[in-house]
Amino acid sequence: MTQFKTVYLDYNATTPTDPSVFEKMAPYFGIQFGNASSSNHSFGWEAAAAVKKGRQQVAELLKASPDQIIFTSGATESNNIAISGAVRSSLCRGETPHIITTNIEHSAVLEVAEVLKEMGAEVTLLPVDSYGQVSAEQVKAAIKPNTKIISIMMANNEIGTINPVSEIGKVAQEHQILFHTDAAQGLGKVLIDVDKMGIDLLSISGHKIYAPKGIGALYVRDHRRLSRVMGGGSQEKGLRPGTLNVPGIVGLGCACEILSTKQVEEMQKTSELQSYIIETVLASVPEARLNGHPSERLCNNVSFSFQGLSADLFALGLSGVAVSSSSACCSGSPKPSHVLKALGHSDELARSTVRIGIGRFTTREDAELVVSKICSMAERNRSLLAGEML
Repeated sequence: MTQFKTVYLDYNATTPTDPSVFEKMAPYFGIQFGNASSSNHSFGWEAAAAVKKGRQQVAELLKASPDQIIFTSGATESNNIAISGAVRSSLCRGETPHIITTNIEHSAVLEVAEVLKEMGAEVTLLPVDSYGQVSAEQVKAAIKPNTKIISIMMANNEIGTINPVSEIGKVAQEHQILFHTDAAQGLGKVLIDVDKMGIDLLSISGHKIYAPKGIGALYVRDHRRLSRVMGGGSQEKGLRPGTLNVPGIVGLGCACEILSTKQVEEMQKTSELQSYIIETVLASVPEARLNGHPSERLCNNVSFSFQGLSADLFALGLSGVAVSSSSACCSGSPKPSHVLKALGHSDELARSTVRIGIGRFTTREDAELVVSKICSMAERNRSLLAGEML
């Protein structure tokens, strides 16, 4: 019986753990199982040393200091700590802190903002342009005397558009307002320098960069500007209490170290495959529409919407290729993507959308396969429509 291999092209949803990362993690599941907070014996010392190294590796990739790295379970938790921590003290004093964000953020930002709004905060959701981008001028115009934090994603998880983070960071610095960016998608695909970009708070997830799921980090320029939002221990400067995930931290650190040396090379490779897919599909499929900015976008993201193509035919035509119809976080929802709706898409067009995520292990043959399937699917749809008209 012939076995058919499914080609994985959903690297914006998650990545496999790199074999070299897994190898580094393995001992910390077994013989080096100590608690990093246990300071009276070698098991704890080994774990603490591994955490220290992981912190240094993450900091190096972000051009930060190790003491500015707080380990979390992922970007969702990091976003919660950053945004809630920035406004909690104001809320406790009965004030009305103001939060600025956009209408296409990840739900881990939008839902936090909504909860804080119910608690008394004021929230401004900036609209994006037709490419899914927000400008520094928009951010500046939205600032009020009570603005406590600006939270703008580095790059959108669905359409790949990159925001002008450095320009927004400059605006935030000029007004002495905390600037947070969700860099879950940007890390590894955008060269990050937190100082040059004017970033105060930055969220990352390990599983987006070939580290395991369940580990992430929050870069905090000055932890004194955040209030604690969780209780339970003094770990991570009290901002994220609880026993540290030593194997995960080792994996995240190793993944960051790999990127510190190979990121530019990987970006070049994925960019070439991205260009091939975009150019070939747009030239061959008149119904295809590229979502997101044509040039200021993640080097591995391709998002197409297809006018007049049914979602059922779509899924059938792309069998054997693992791609996404939206972000992995909302693909189970019957509602069309809030990101695509913000771009002005109809419900029908939003549902006829595919996101292709290119990654470290993607080959030219993989890219050619998905292009071939998209072209065949569009041709089949045209034939069906022509038959209905006869």
